[in-house]
Amino acid sequence: MMDDRSSKLILVPILAVLFVMIGYQYICPAGSNSCHFKAEEKLRGVSLLSIPYQDSDDFYRDQDLEDDSPPKLPSKFNFTERDLDRHVEFNIKGDDVIVFLHIQKTGGTTFGRHLVRNIRLEQPCDCKPGQKKCTCHRPGKEESWLFSRFSTGWSCGLHADWTELTNCVPVIMDKKEAQRNKRNFYYITMLRDPVSRYLSEWKHVQRGATWKTALHMCDGRSPTQDELPNCYIGDDWSGVTLTEFMNCPSNLANNRQVRMLADLSLVGCYNLSSMNESQRNHILLSSAMSNLKNMAFYGLTEFQRKTQYMFERTFSLRFIAAFTQINSTRAANVDLSEPVRRRIEELNYLDVQLYEYAKDLFLQRFQFTRQREHQEVRLKRREERRWLREKKEQGRPWPPKHKGGGNAGGRRVGGSEKGTEGEFPTTTEDYTSQVARW
Repeated sequence: MMDDRSSKLILVPILAVLFVMIGYQYICPAGSNSCHFKAEEKLRGVSLLSIPYQDSDDFYRDQDLEDDSPPKLPSKFNFTERDLDRHVEFNIKGDDVIVFLHIQKTGGTTFGRHLVRNIRLEQPCDCKPGQKKCTCHRPGKEESWLFSRFSTGWSCGLHADWTELTNCVPVIMDKKEAQRNKRNFYYITMLRDPVSRYLSEWKHVQRGATWKTALHMCDGRSPTQDELPNCYIGDDWSGVTLTEFMNCPSNLANNRQVRMLADLSLVGCYNLSSMNESQRNHILLSSAMSNLKNMAFYGLTEFQRKTQYMFERTFSLRFIAAFTQINSTRAANVDLSEPVRRRIEELNYLDVQLYEYAKDLFLQRFQFTRQREHQEVRLKRREERRWLREKKEQGRPWPPKHKGGGNAGGRRVGGSEKGTEGEFPTTTEDYTSQVARW
């Protein structure tokens, strides 16, 4: 028989384990995506967000970034090192402004929310419940560092394109904020597979959505009714079939990504009679490719983790929560026959060429950045080992253990709070619960 003292000694650790398990259920309820622990990771009684970021424990796992990579194929495009190196010295406390060009149905709403709610900043954007816009001011200033739907609103028109933004943004910013110094504008955007994007727009319009309040400003005016006829009669095009959607020749869904990234003034804006179709299309595609390549950053909807990685490395800013890849979309659930797919590709053949170019450049930039980062880490470790050997040979005390700075290659993380630089969460596979709260 076991005495009372022995029974109590056994019950104490059992009760302690039960207490921890019950507490964990309150913190991370079943079905929640907000709590993820790696294999063999011990519960330390602290939030993962408070675990210091270490150089040896990168925010991104190699496997996480490589899992969504397509097979490596020879590049069709001759990109230079200057094309691949997109790091910019973004000064959030100075005169720099990020301008987000939001193309419809490219995942821009989710990415736009990341920009105002998910970046680790010294002075985070002020997002009040019930308000569509957040206040994104520079630290200690009443000036905006971000021009986007969720910060400044549709100040240049609903889903303003490259032609509209480049002419409008400087004027709008000067009206809102009197400033003597010249601003530096860093344009960014998101692109998506053309067939998926087209289907997503069709489903969106089918549910009754319209963008008829868009201005489409070019060379100081909006297009006339003859230049841009409506595809439907009435308030919206709800209930439209895919065949009807494809059969409208003036449907702006066709090659939307090229049109929104090109300089439309080069082709007479929306006046189709200014030149022949072949010449017009060649100019539009070349302009879109050039503008995209020269943007500070762009991401691809199909590569969320790489998009996050590249944005952080480009601007030296860090996101709080990891991006997730959600492939279960309305477009993905559309059952397409091969003839219909080919028809959509024909209607969007400029977008198809642009996306092929964009995907190639994006993946090459990613590989270039990763390789350079690995080289910098190896060089840093080699220098540390050399320094330690020299100190050991001289018989001096060993230096304190290096604390990870959280910024690959030793770069400064712009806009981080004092005392929190380098503290980032472990990459999570899903943050849908956080998106739902947004």
